[in-house]
Amino acid sequence: MGKTEQVDEEKRATLRRFAALGASTPFVSFSESVAADTGGSDARDAIAGYLSTTPGAHFSKIRDDLQLGTGETQHHLRRLEEAEIVDRYRDGDYKRFVLAGRFDDFEKNALGYLRRDTARGMLIELLRNPDATTSELADSLEVSAPTVSKYAGELEDAGLLSRDGGYTVERPETILMLLVRHADSFGERAIALASDADRLVRYER
Repeated sequence: MGKTEQVDEEKRATLRRFAALGASTPFVSFSESVAADTGGSDARDAIAGYLSTTPGAHFSKIRDDLQLGTGETQHHLRRLEEAEIVDRYRDGDYKRFVLAGRFDDFEKNALGYLRRDTARGMLIELLRNPDATTSELADSLEVSAPTVSKYAGELEDAGLLSRDGGYTVERPETILMLLVRHADSFGERAIALASDADRLVRYER
């Protein structure tokens, strides 16, 4: 098998895997009319399946993880938006995507920050230890205290964190739900958090 053929087969396998995820998840249900609207494309099925597991992903991540071309990704996302299967929203310099009708504005905003490593790490640590200080967060995340302060300000401006007398996660149950439901797409810290979710769901603000 030549190199080009091997790459094409890897791409097809990736698309098939995410298309199967889309078909099997209870959060994605395509009617026959919707399938017709989207042209029955493997790539579009794969994008929808990918977004069922990785909501809030930005354009480049969708393109790269599914091994699609830029124009190809733009085309399929546009068709999915036209069919009202996918919602697009702006997050700073990023265009992010979620399945339509699944998330409110707060959740979409939260997903954008949960896709940022340091912001996500801070929120996870604060769900585990609501009394954590700036220095404790910095030590846990292996970043500087000024970096923690910078992200804390961004999270506060986004309505996800309060800095009144310490750090307080806003709507912690919602943040926890997003992290637990999509833990595999958020990495090891989120997976560890998910295993302890029963205790953390009683987080007191």
